[in-house]
Amino acid sequence: MKKFILPLMAIFMLGVSTNALGQSSSSTGDSFSSLIQSGPGDATKLINAYANPLFKGFGIGMNSGWNNTAKTKKFLHFELRISATAAQAPTSDKSFDVSQLGLANIKPADPSQTLSPTVVGDKTQGPLLNVYDNNGKQITQFNMPKGVLPAIPSPQVQLTLGLVQNTDVTVRYVPQISFGNSGSVNMFGFGLKHDIIQDFATKKHPIPFDLAIAFGYNSLTTNIGLTVNPDAGAVPANNQQSTDFSNQKITAKFNSFMVQAIISKKLLFFTPFLSVGYNTASNTITTVGNYPITTGVNGSGNPTYTTFTNPVNIQSTPLNGFRTDAGFQLNLLILRIYASYGLTASYKSANVGIGLGF
Repeated sequence: MKKFILPLMAIFMLGVSTNALGQSSSSTGDSFSSLIQSGPGDATKLINAYANPLFKGFGIGMNSGWNNTAKTKKFLHFELRISATAAQAPTSDKSFDVSQLGLANIKPADPSQTLSPTVVGDKTQGPLLNVYDNNGKQITQFNMPKGVLPAIPSPQVQLTLGLVQNTDVTVRYVPQISFGNSGSVNMFGFGLKHDIIQDFATKKHPIPFDLAIAFGYNSLTTNIGLTVNPDAGAVPANNQQSTDFSNQKITAKFNSFMVQAIISKKLLFFTPFLSVGYNTASNTITTVGNYPITTGVNGSGNPTYTTFTNPVNIQSTPLNGFRTDAGFQLNLLILRIYASYGLTASYKSANVGIGLGF
């Protein structure tokens, strides 16, 4: 299962980790097959429980770094920035109880050992789970994976352009990047910010602070290749089982949206800000293709497999609530330095970045 989560992490780190996936996808099959051989339903529940903090933390990251000041730019002035966010999960999201997932064909080997780390949990082996067929006969067993991340990272690359009437437009864009047989990834985002308080300012009566309303939308899509073959010595359960296991892949789409109110005050080259807002994040993840899952043993004692098509489907909204952020922006001629701290649904996050603009 850990090797299945690594491709998901690759999505979030865009190019670097996705390329690493291509080097490891050929070994993904054994652990991925052992995870889902209980059937698509149980596999989906286990993966979602293990990876949910990853989905939530990445949603927080996608909604971070849009703005570090309420002040908008002058007409056609621009700023290019690169930043990164790290989201820290609360203790409650660092483990889960496998006995509370409603699994149909999986039971803990030791009923007293049911707590398993999530992807951001302890780096200790998860509980041993027994897998049973529909007749209650044990087929195999496997361990849940360790935690692998201390925090959930996500990058942001964006260009902001000043428009008329105290308004900025921001675009986030990563064109489709292909990694050969390993897969591809692309991203698009769009945001607007309007400094509403300056609509009431005049030259005779300036307002010494800025108050803006902003929103941002992100969409990231990826395809990642997988290689999952039958277990050693396994044969089809019957002649109706497909033996074509080519074109296996993960397809995933992540969407995020945020609206926020921002207040800031420029003090020479230093601008502190505070914002409150509402943000959401949703994801759809599907394993596409045919997957051979060991489901029994024939009369000769050989393991037999059943072929499942598109066995794992996860559709969730891991993030849906309020967030607060506080931070600052430093303007050093054309250089910009940003930092902020956020709190969202008990998740703490930090964002840092650098940019160029005028």
